[in-house]
Amino acid sequence: MVTPDFEYFHYVDSSAREVEYHNHDFYEIYFFISGNVTYIVEGMSYRLKPWDILLVHNNELHKPVVSPGEAYERVVIWVNPDFLAKHSLDGSKLSFCFETARKKNGSLLRLNSEMLAGVKTILGKLEKACGSVSFGSGILKNIYIIELMVYINKAFMEACDDDDADMEIASNKKIDSIIKYINGNLCQELSLGLLSSVFYMGKYHLLREFKKCTGYTIHDYIKRKRLIMARSLLKEGLPVTEACSKCGFGDYSNFIRAFKKAYGASPKKYFKARAK
Repeated sequence: MVTPDFEYFHYVDSSAREVEYHNHDFYEIYFFISGNVTYIVEGMSYRLKPWDILLVHNNELHKPVVSPGEAYERVVIWVNPDFLAKHSLDGSKLSFCFETARKKNGSLLRLNSEMLAGVKTILGKLEKACGSVSFGSGILKNIYIIELMVYINKAFMEACDDDDADMEIASNKKIDSIIKYINGNLCQELSLGLLSSVFYMGKYHLLREFKKCTGYTIHDYIKRKRLIMARSLLKEGLPVTEACSKCGFGDYSNFIRAFKKAYGASPKKYFKARAK
C-alpha cells in the first residue's frame, strides 16, 4: 500500500492474465462485477457471480483464475488492520468479518438485494471521494470506508446464520482440514510423515491432492505460511531470533535466507525500509 490506511481500485480488463498466489500485509475486500472468474483462497475455489464479495485475510494465500472472452471488472479495496482497530469499539470490531470468515462459511459473501443496494451506494460515494481533491474529500473517504465496513460486517453476521445452497464453492474437505491444521501448528513439527499419519493419507496421494488444491507443494506452503507469520511477529516488534523460533524455523540461517528470497531483504533491512 502507498497510503497508510486504505486504498481503492476499480479495474476493467479486456484480456485475461495469469496471477500467481500471493498475500498482503493488509486485508482485501474484492467486489466481483463481471467476467468469468474462479477465485481460490487457501485451497477453496469460489465460482463467482456478479457482485459477489470476497473477504481475504492478510495471512491467506489467494489468486483469481480468469477465463478469457468477457470483460473482467472488479473493485478492490485494501485496508490496513491497524486502521480498522483504531476505528473499532467494544462490541463492534470492524475486522470481525476477516477474522471469522474461514471459521464460518469461507471468504465468499453474497448479499441480499437490500444490503447490496446499500453497499453499492457507499461504494459510489467512496469512489467519488477517492477521485476528488476538493475540501473535505479525505475526511469523507474515511467516513465512507468505515460505513462500508459496518455494512459488510452486519451482512457477514447475517450470512453466518444462513446455509446458502446457491454458493458455488469447491473444496477438498480433507485438504481443507490439513490446511487448518498446518496454520494452527506452524511452530510445531509439520513433516510429510506426520501429516500423512495424522490424516490417514498415503504420502504420495497427500502430495498430489495438496498440490492440486493449493498450487503449492506441502513443503513450500508451510515455508510460505511460516514466513508470513514471521513477518507479522516482526511487525509486532519481536526480535528476529524469537520470531524465527516462534514461526517454526529450526535453523536461523535458513530462516534469514528464506525471508530474503521471499521479501527481497533481510528481516532487519525489510522493516527498516518500511519504517521510512
